Amino acid sequence: MKIIRTARSMAAWSERLRREGATIGFVPTMGALHDGHRSLIRAARLRCDALVVSIFVNPTQFSPTENVTTYPRPIPRDRALCREEGVDVCFEPTAQAMYPGGFQTIVTVPAVARRWEGEARPHHFVGVATVVTKLFGIVQPHLALFGQKDFQQAALVRQLVNDLNLGVAIQVRPTVRERDGLAMSSRNIYLSADERRIAPLLSQALRTGRRMIEDGMNDVAAIERIMRQTIEQAPTIYVEYLAVCDQDSLEPLSVVTARAVLLGAVRIGSVRLIDNLLVKMPGGKSRVSPHYS
Repeated sequence: MKIIRTARSMAAWSERLRREGATIGFVPTMGALHDGHRSLIRAARLRCDALVVSIFVNPTQFSPTENVTTYPRPIPRDRALCREEGVDVCFEPTAQAMYPGGFQTIVTVPAVARRWEGEARPHHFVGVATVVTKLFGIVQPHLALFGQKDFQQAALVRQLVNDLNLGVAIQVRPTVRERDGLAMSSRNIYLSADERRIAPLLSQALRTGRRMIEDGMNDVAAIERIMRQTIEQAPTIYVEYLAVCDQDSLEPLSVVTARAVLLGAVRIGSVRLIDNLLVKMPGGKSRVSPHYS
């Protein structure tokens, strides 16, 4: 496995492979890799001739109140996972390489970013959209894979790829979960033992909402109320939002439709967790797929 640290070297590697007719797959990450990332890497490995994983803790997607320096950086372990999965290149640029002196361009996707995570973390999606655009320009992938856990982020990436004609196929893979339902996340390591015990209440609440829909309930206010009650049985969890939304616009719904998604975000102590579930309509047949391309 090759480790590349500069944009120029990364672009040269990709340009050479493209000239040779190779298909390049790409999994962008901030490191602290877990089995959710592993599933993305494996899916990309099956579809592409060459595979790049970026490990870059992007400072521009952290707000002034969030400490980017405390984000976990187990680089040796991350590289070991990538080697195990047959990754060809780990792209590990520095912040200075990505944002050199004089850098001033930003990318925004205002409608997709307006609600939910965009409201809770106003700086976040500008940083995400900008860094993803830069990474696509440097790596030049044919295919890029993202996890469904960050549903709004995936919607934002699809929108910017379409709007800017970036020519990258986007695939969103299902959320990988712990045995108790908690969505795998690099943030989970910050949970204390007591906090980890109650963290699955978020996924339980979303599953409760989905069961209500499967049973024929379409009153969004009632669904959201029951989901909130499921979480509030633990007084140490603070609910930021629980919502039934349209999958494409991410606008809140008043009545459930076949293209609905349940979104949730909670805070447990200092740890913020997000999750989502796609709707299955009455009859048990899913009207939507967690895979996009």
